[in-house]
Order: sequence, then C-alpha cells, then structure tokens
Amino acid sequence: MILKNKVAIVSGGTRGIGRGICLMLAQEGADVAFTYLKSVDEAASLKKEIEKSGVKALALQVDVRDFDKTKEAVENVKTTLGGLDIIVNNAGITRDKALMMMSKEDWQDVIDTNLTGTFNLSRNAIVAFLKQKSGNIVNITSVSGVIGLARQTNYASSKAGIIGFTKSLAREVSPYGIRVNAVAPGFIETDMVSDLKPEYKGQLIKNIPLERFGKVEDVTGVVKFLLSEASSFITGQVMIIDGGLSIR
Repeated sequence: MILKNKVAIVSGGTRGIGRGICLMLAQEGADVAFTYLKSVDEAASLKKEIEKSGVKALALQVDVRDFDKTKEAVENVKTTLGGLDIIVNNAGITRDKALMMMSKEDWQDVIDTNLTGTFNLSRNAIVAFLKQKSGNIVNITSVSGVIGLARQTNYASSKAGIIGFTKSLAREVSPYGIRVNAVAPGFIETDMVSDLKPEYKGQLIKNIPLERFGKVEDVTGVVKFLLSEASSFITGQVMIIDGGLSIR
C-alpha cells in the first residue's frame, strides 16, 4: 500500500472519477475525507465502502464555492484524521451551451465550482503543507481545457484556468517539497457521458484514435502514479488521458 498513513481530501467524491479516486486512495492505505453537495445517500454508501479497506473515512457536506466552509472542512479533516497530506481537486459541473445562449449564471456557476473551488480547497490547505514541508496536490482538469470543445466556453475556461493554477502553484511551492500536478481526462464512462445521445456518442468515438471511451480506472491509475514516489521528480505537469483525442 503506497499511501499508508497518508490523509487525503477529495472534492466531489461521491460519483464518477471522484468516487473512483476515493476508493483507490483507500485501497492504497490512505485515510480519506471527501466533500459532496447534495447526494447524502451516496456519501453514506461511499463512506462505508472506503472503511471496508480498513482505513478511516470522513464525509463532508460542503459547497466548495464557499471559502469559509471549505476552511472549516480542512480544519475538521486535520483534527479528525490527524493531519493532511493529499488534495485531489475533483469537484466540477457542466452547463454546456452555445455562447449566444449562455446566461451569466451558466458562466458563473461553472467558474465558481470548478476553478474557484480548486482555489478554495488548495488555499485553505496550503499553509499546513508549507509548515510540514510536504504535500501533494492533483487537480482534475479536462481535455476541454487543453484543446477547447464547442459549446463549452465556460467549462473549457474553468479547466484551462486550473492548468494555469497548477503550473503556477507548482513553481511557488516546490522549494517546500510540495508537488502539484493535473490530469486532463477526455470522455470517460461516467454519468456525464452516459447522458449523451447515442448518435453523438458514435460521433465522438470516431474522433478518438483508441476508438473507445475511457474508464474511471484509466484516470485513477494516473492519479495513483502522481501521488506515489514513482513520480517524485514530476511537478507542474498535465497528464492527458483522452485516448488520443487531443492529437487529432
């Protein structure tokens, strides 16, 4: 277990990639805290599943857009689980529309959740990392933030912002033994992809050189690598997990 005795926070942990990351962390020996917004039943279920790995779990109903509530959550984790070593900024939403149809609220909700949420959790944890001269942050961005996808100006902007955030923070905190990296998934088999129309899915797969959608495990495997000592000389990087979509 490569993360034994580590303590991690995963934002947006109850579904899809976030859930997969929580379970991977637990399987690798880390105590896991995760945030969620509304899915109380799913949070309770995930907490039990994490604990089956013999580690501690903490479910935190927190809106990552709220700086003060996020600060309280971080302090809760440090007190309850005895420290903090890992942050995975995963919480994110979409409000996909053509720009001419996009409301101010569509724009602001996505920016506030995806980008400001990443700032809030990282900012409220970074002091502890600096004091202990160690820490590891992995930010979940998107291939949309790398190449831009139509009808996602808000989402692509938020995810591109996370890439800039990752690179800048990595330069800032590397002298303190803190690493900051990002992963940029393409189309992964989660609820978000399941909701797409079949004909659109078919069009998407034609544009993916590996001719399939990714699996949650394709992402968690890379996150595991970035949290391990095997990547100890890697910081400020963006690992693209898209089946080759971005090279077309």
